[in-house]
Amino acid sequence: MGIDFPLAIGSFLVAIVVGLTGMGGGALMTPMMMLLFNVPPLAAVSSDLVASAVMKPVGGIVHMRRGTVNLRLVGWLCAGSVPAAFCGVLVARAFGDGEQIQQTIKYALGGALLLAVAGLAAKAWLSRGEEEASADLGEIVVRPFPTLLVGTIGGLVVGISSVGSGSLIIVALLALYPALKANQLVGTDLVQAIPLVVSAALGHLLFGDFQLDVTTSLLAGSIPGVYLGARISSRAPGGVIRALLAVVLLASALKLLGVGNTATLWILAGAVAAGAAGWSLLWHRGRAKVGVAGEVAEGPQAPGSGVETGVPSRGAR
Repeated sequence: MGIDFPLAIGSFLVAIVVGLTGMGGGALMTPMMMLLFNVPPLAAVSSDLVASAVMKPVGGIVHMRRGTVNLRLVGWLCAGSVPAAFCGVLVARAFGDGEQIQQTIKYALGGALLLAVAGLAAKAWLSRGEEEASADLGEIVVRPFPTLLVGTIGGLVVGISSVGSGSLIIVALLALYPALKANQLVGTDLVQAIPLVVSAALGHLLFGDFQLDVTTSLLAGSIPGVYLGARISSRAPGGVIRALLAVVLLASALKLLGVGNTATLWILAGAVAAGAAGWSLLWHRGRAKVGVAGEVAEGPQAPGSGVETGVPSRGAR
């Protein structure tokens, strides 16, 4: 049983992204195996989930030691995601064998990635011009029912396609808990993903198409990669990483949905151009607001100055 070194290098790079952002495990690893290494879709999903069951705890332990994990949030997410992930494997098997299930999983992956990209774009737009939240973990008020629902839906998608433990769930957490800092979000997501991927991996070991040689190559690269990414996640430029990840997720989704190479390149170019134009517009608006605020503060009748026009000073009375 030899190690596929190109696959190990690819998994190392993907695992760095996972450690940095909490996203990209199934969203990048599974499409990479299918598109670049010709691994059958069901085998790619099964092997990726089994590898993630070993990889995720490495990054989670790093964040646990740093105190960037909300354990109450983890508990509510897992209450929904763990049973749903195991059921997702059974749902995937119910679709049928052979070409039918392979094509179904491709479409499920593509749709899940498009949802993740849409969520990232919506979050970026809703939080435009705002500073990154800096609330302490103790100040976060957990919302049980929405969190449980997010875990259930995310777990079901993970069981079917291996996508969701990071890409979908972390986007939902961004919307539900905007006060979470980036490193808290990554740490919480990595820890909640541990029992989730273990449950889904167990289902794929029993009913999926697990391949030991593929999983071994994934682990050879992903374990050091996720450790490195988790170590530097608190210092990483989150906005830049999210933008790059969104582009990769969009490209993977388009290819899995059968979009041609030329059309994919045009769509990506348009998305990057639109994103750059939007960022430039928001930046200029922010500068304009700062300029207006500065002019008001420097004016002769600035609020709170304590001086009224037409009223002589004490020395002149």
